[in-house]
Amino acid sequence: MIIGKVVGTVVTTISHPHYKNRRLLVVQPLMPVGEDPSGDFIALDNSQAGIGDTVLVNREGNGARQVLNNPDACIISVIIGIVDSVTIA
Repeated sequence: MIIGKVVGTVVTTISHPHYKNRRLLVVQPLMPVGEDPSGDFIALDNSQAGIGDTVLVNREGNGARQVLNNPDACIISVIIGIVDSVTIA
C-alpha cells in the first residue's frame, strides 16, 4: 500500500467491463523528503476521492481484486481510503 495525492481524472469513451460505472483517478505517490518521486499512475476509485485528496492505494493486483470482490478483474491499483492527516516522526 502507498499514500498518494489525487492529481487528475481519466475520461474514457470505451472501457473494459470491469471498469464500468467506476471512476479512474490519476494518483501521484507521496515520498519522504530527499527520495526521488516515482511516476504517476491510474487507480480505480472505491472511496469517492477527488482531486487534491490524499489517499491510501492498494497497488497489488490480488489485494485490489479482493477489495472489489471480483477475483477475475483486470485491476492492479484501487483507492481504498481517504487519508485525513499524515505525521512523519
